[in-house]
Amino acid sequence: MTEVLLAVGTRKGLFIGHRRGGAWEFDDSPYFNAQAVYSVAIDTRSGTPRLLAGGDSAHWGPSVFHSDDLGRTWTEPPRPAVKFPKDTGASLERVWQLHPAAAEPDVVYAGTEPAALYRSEDRGESFDLVRPLWEHPTRSRWVPGGGGEGLHTVLTDARDPRAVTVAVSTAGVFRTTDGGASWAPSNSGVSAVFLPDPNPEFGQCVHKVARDAHDPDRLYLQNHWGVYRSDDAGVHWTDIGAGLPSTFGFAVAAHPRRGDTAYVFPINADADRVPAGHRCRVFRTADAGKSWEPLSRGLPAEDHYGTVLRDALRTDDANPAGVYFGNRNGEVFASADDGDSWQQLASHLPDVLCVRAAVIG
Repeated sequence: MTEVLLAVGTRKGLFIGHRRGGAWEFDDSPYFNAQAVYSVAIDTRSGTPRLLAGGDSAHWGPSVFHSDDLGRTWTEPPRPAVKFPKDTGASLERVWQLHPAAAEPDVVYAGTEPAALYRSEDRGESFDLVRPLWEHPTRSRWVPGGGGEGLHTVLTDARDPRAVTVAVSTAGVFRTTDGGASWAPSNSGVSAVFLPDPNPEFGQCVHKVARDAHDPDRLYLQNHWGVYRSDDAGVHWTDIGAGLPSTFGFAVAAHPRRGDTAYVFPINADADRVPAGHRCRVFRTADAGKSWEPLSRGLPAEDHYGTVLRDALRTDDANPAGVYFGNRNGEVFASADDGDSWQQLASHLPDVLCVRAAVIG
């Protein structure tokens, strides 16, 4: 029987659910009670799945924890896993992203606020700062977004461990093809409508980026106004927002096996951050953005105000694919059929900050 694990990071703890067959069950109480959990990873690259969580205690500060028993117990390293070197003059505010590398079995990347990239070679127990990105010549001109200056997206390439793509709010997309020794802005075609020059080399407020299942060079990008696609690993971007009720939003996710297929959750506007038209709908493209269809069967039909944040819309690797999202109303919804129909898994949780799901057995 297939088992799927779902991890839901919220403003006040981490909730873990399991689906065995068709029924969902959640663990009795949240982990990291009263801590904001901005990042979660489910690392299934070895025989024993490892869960990683970026917790943020108001008293003790941020940390990265790991569990090798599906969340029943957690380990915090005796020394901070992620820490800014003294010479940077910076201190860690939170860990926005935890990403197991696609081509290197023990490597995990972390994205942080202030915007920085860290690399671990021991499955997330200790991390080192990727200095060439931290010392990038454009850094002094990066401006924090409304939620802070966070490096919130890390994409690695299964074909080449030296190729890494990151996104920063509000510096935009940056890419390396030499293992992090050098980095280049990669925002050609992405608009920054809030700047005097709407087409800068960097400075775009990119909200999330996802990689296509069949074509690793095809990426999907949700911007602060604008939904885009790249067919050359991010060198150039094309607007694919036509057909959506709004091109503002935070989240984008790709289908785990089906090429040309991605999901977004449109928001009314940057000044009106509620679901587009006050309707709870995920939109799916099956033709790489040429057209979009609303997916709402089983979702609330009445006026709805639950905003979905950048890391709170994800897919798993089941067949058919599971699609999941959580919102700031504290609701969690799941689809077990590629998004065609939905069920509500939870309500009245704290604000949902991130979700992750994976087949674990």
